[in-house]
Amino acid sequence: MIVSRPTRHLVLLVAMFLFTAAAQAEPVTVTDDGGREVQLDQPAERIVSLAPHITEVLFAVGAGHKLVGATQHSDFPPEAQALPRVGGYSRIDMERVVQLDPDLVIAWRSGNSQSQIEHLRELGFSVYVSEPRSFDGVASSMRRMARLAGTEARGDQAVRAFEETIETLRQDYADREPVRLFYQVWEQPLMTVNDDHLISEAIRLCGGVNVFGHLDRLVPRMDREAVIEADPEVIIGGGMGEDRPDWVIAWGQWEHMTAVQRDNLFFIPPSLLQRHTPRIAEGTRLMCEELERARLRRAD
Repeated sequence: MIVSRPTRHLVLLVAMFLFTAAAQAEPVTVTDDGGREVQLDQPAERIVSLAPHITEVLFAVGAGHKLVGATQHSDFPPEAQALPRVGGYSRIDMERVVQLDPDLVIAWRSGNSQSQIEHLRELGFSVYVSEPRSFDGVASSMRRMARLAGTEARGDQAVRAFEETIETLRQDYADREPVRLFYQVWEQPLMTVNDDHLISEAIRLCGGVNVFGHLDRLVPRMDREAVIEADPEVIIGGGMGEDRPDWVIAWGQWEHMTAVQRDNLFFIPPSLLQRHTPRIAEGTRLMCEELERARLRRAD
């Protein structure tokens, strides 16, 4: 029997479709940041994010269109603001998650309630736990989320861009004179980070020394008197929003502090340093520039 050319083309198209469908249906297995193996029968199509940084990473690796729900404050990129809400990261609306019927939930290890994470597993949901604490961890997290969503090609592009930016900064600011600094995460209670936190890797890359890096707790609570006694050369803080440096300005009343005397009170938008996303590369660049400004002021 002779098969016409159009028929042969149709057969080839059908074969290609079946091959692609079979490839997409292959199981996906990754290990999360809690050391637990997460396996899906196929790449996720309905994802719920339980933290703003997770939402942002999913968009960055090309999986934003697969999000069906996110927590409050998931505001980047702008498209994320339209997603249905499932409560705040510290208290998840479990009923809403069940209604959204996701095939994957991505949780924040140190931010979400452990009991709620376990409850989601008990309900039968596949849960991947995210907790990057280094630049390498951010890149790895991006790759694994892309794999879970079946967007590896886009994810690889995003990871390469992130890693190239970090490496450029590392080369540009290698061997700079150290600058002692205090990084303020929150105001009431006053909070900072220790050397195990991702923000401290940014500090070290820029040649900074975290004056409270030695403390045991990842995000220690501080007495203001302890900061005054430490007398950092620089104070860097986030704030309640992207354009509200109120907390940093407030340090100006302690005029005897070195940071105040040299006008080394700097504000960096919190989303650029306090979220474990590729945008931390931009936050690190801003920090490096501020520390270089502080070095130049030593001669004034």
